[in-house]
Amino acid sequence: MLGAITYRRPLNLIAAFNIIGYLFLFFSDEPYNWMTLAVGGAATFIICSACLIIIKRNHGDEYLILIVSMLLSVGLMMIYRLDERLGLKQLVWIAVGLGLFFAFYHIYIKVDKWDRFAYVYIALSAVLYLVTLVLGRNINGAVNWIVIGGFSFQPSELCKILFVFFLASYFKNPDNLFLEKYIQDKRLRVLLNKVLLMLVAYCNIGFLVLQRELGTALLLFLTFLLVLYVFSKDLKLFLLNSAFIVPGVIFGYFMFYHLRVRVDAWLNPWADITNKGYQIAQSLFAIASGGFFGTGIGMGRPDMVPAVSTDFIFSAICEEMGIFGGVAVVLLCMLFTYRGIKIVLGLKDRFKKILGLGIVTMIGLQTFIIIGGVIKLIPLTGITLPFVSYGGSSLITSFIALGILQAISNPKFDRAGGEANG
Repeated sequence: MLGAITYRRPLNLIAAFNIIGYLFLFFSDEPYNWMTLAVGGAATFIICSACLIIIKRNHGDEYLILIVSMLLSVGLMMIYRLDERLGLKQLVWIAVGLGLFFAFYHIYIKVDKWDRFAYVYIALSAVLYLVTLVLGRNINGAVNWIVIGGFSFQPSELCKILFVFFLASYFKNPDNLFLEKYIQDKRLRVLLNKVLLMLVAYCNIGFLVLQRELGTALLLFLTFLLVLYVFSKDLKLFLLNSAFIVPGVIFGYFMFYHLRVRVDAWLNPWADITNKGYQIAQSLFAIASGGFFGTGIGMGRPDMVPAVSTDFIFSAICEEMGIFGGVAVVLLCMLFTYRGIKIVLGLKDRFKKILGLGIVTMIGLQTFIIIGGVIKLIPLTGITLPFVSYGGSSLITSFIALGILQAISNPKFDRAGGEANG
């Protein structure tokens, strides 16, 4: 009885939020747009069905999907309110993403020994980066998009997951992944492994810098540092890599014009409010105009903010749902991170611990980076708010990562192993 109450209440809240929100949008437009009810009904059915499958079949931690479902509901409703065409596309991406979520949940469980594919993760990442450098298109200052037949996607999104898998493979048995069969001298092998670890990590980051995808490069670097801090006993190695932050920031500032523009706009958007500071200034105006309770869904002007459906959807949420609505989104993201860390702490298998922490860290840091940029806490970066912003590549990648984390959370498939030193 208690278990039923535990999941029914949040699931009922998700359904009620969708029903009330789309009814409000329906009655606020004249003439009435029946497509709004169709989208609302489809979204409620798809999202709640996914939750029920996880809960009823006992596919691991039920709170992960419940938290993500609420984020999806908020994001889709706001995107549809901003642009019906994008809202319909986002609904399709959510359906596809949930399909991949279940697919990768089962794939991860069925395939064994993921830690043995480290060289595959490195090779796939290299191929994706090289293809992007050759065929990529420049959009908003970053050469990170490949367009085929009218469809565009970002290979760097998949590289984020491959990078986390590589880190988990390395730190399962640290300092022995490379050259174990060829170098018998342990001290030399450990030293070379650390050098090769850094080489692979900075090659990933370097390729992103070449693509001018600086937000994702920062995300990978911070994830690498955190995993290194938690799972490596070599404090000197952590401090050495941490020291690269300052020269990296200086290099990026003087090397990339669009980064200088973002830093200048962060420091003082009012100095050039019609040009460099326009985007962040409009974001701050939108957040301020919403007040604590918001103007109401469909009652504000978030369309005045450039890239409002992607980078700046948080400011649109704050304007129409209020500061309390924005705080609710932040708390949901924090709750997801907390839940993910709690799952990781309960795992026995070392590889799964590292993989889970990497996924949770990446999603949590991505949330902090984009929200921090929108509210002018840090310079703006060109990444999306996970499960909330519009976007096919980022949403699909987030669902794949969620499917893997969901599989990791299932205690039936957690076996102790690989408890190496480090």
